[in-house]
Amino acid sequence: MPSETMKVLLNGLIDYAGLFPPAQLSMADAVAEFARQRRSPHAFALARFICPLTRIDEWTAAAANHLATEKPPADQPAPDAWGLSVLLDGPLDAALAAIERFNDHHALGAQHKHAHSAVIDTIEIKVQTPEIIDKAINLLPEDLFPFFEVPPDADFRGFAAALAGTGFGAKLRTGGVVPQAIPTCERVADFLITFGQADVPIKCTAGLHHPIRGEYALTYAPDSPRGVMHGFLNVFLAAAMVRAGRTDRVKLIALLSETTPQAFNLGPSSAAWRDLRIDLDQLAEAREEFAICFGSCSFREPIAELTALGQL
Repeated sequence: MPSETMKVLLNGLIDYAGLFPPAQLSMADAVAEFARQRRSPHAFALARFICPLTRIDEWTAAAANHLATEKPPADQPAPDAWGLSVLLDGPLDAALAAIERFNDHHALGAQHKHAHSAVIDTIEIKVQTPEIIDKAINLLPEDLFPFFEVPPDADFRGFAAALAGTGFGAKLRTGGVVPQAIPTCERVADFLITFGQADVPIKCTAGLHHPIRGEYALTYAPDSPRGVMHGFLNVFLAAAMVRAGRTDRVKLIALLSETTPQAFNLGPSSAAWRDLRIDLDQLAEAREEFAICFGSCSFREPIAELTALGQL
């Protein structure tokens, strides 16, 4: 069984992005995998299905049979609705109208019973300047939570200032299918520090399906290029340390650079990297308020590697 600390760290941590490289599954296969993992022993770590808004009708068609067959036991409450986070590309007002139609169609009620429901409650928007954030915020309804994906080479301070006090989130791309898509540990540290100081929730995406930083194949192809990828334990424990005020930039970069699994200790009541330690309450607060989730094209791979490390 995972420790209480590992349960807190993993709870709702992984947004499933099976449609995207390197997995790049068909819609039918990605939806089927999401349905399987919702029934798995590690479903507590699974959060939302990531889908481009342009493919949301395709998602509805692929999910129909899965939603209809996932019924609760007679003595149990209905399972939670399937959660989705959609990637927006195009005019925001038209996107919001499409999201409202989807949510109305999939809401619990006369049309949908039990697990027939699904809801888009999170959106993800790429932005090139802080001014775009200001314009978007004025259009967003209260029931949608946005993550604004910031350029990895930008000065994060302007974006943090635009998001400070809004309660909305920032997103960083932490990898890709080529080595040059992977930001340095210094850039990731600056992202965590800047948005941590501004009290802005964060999400990461891409290249985080391994727990510990190391050199890995960047795709599933036999001739895949290789690169040093960030580990999600490194990144999210680093984020929790930032939130708890337990580290400075130099140590944060060292934590993000760590490649030795034994340097991490997630025990029954605390989480530690070498001589840095936070307690369970600090980790829980960081996960709930700051280090929200990461997108991964695989759910099985992070779980399997944690199991191989003896953490699950």
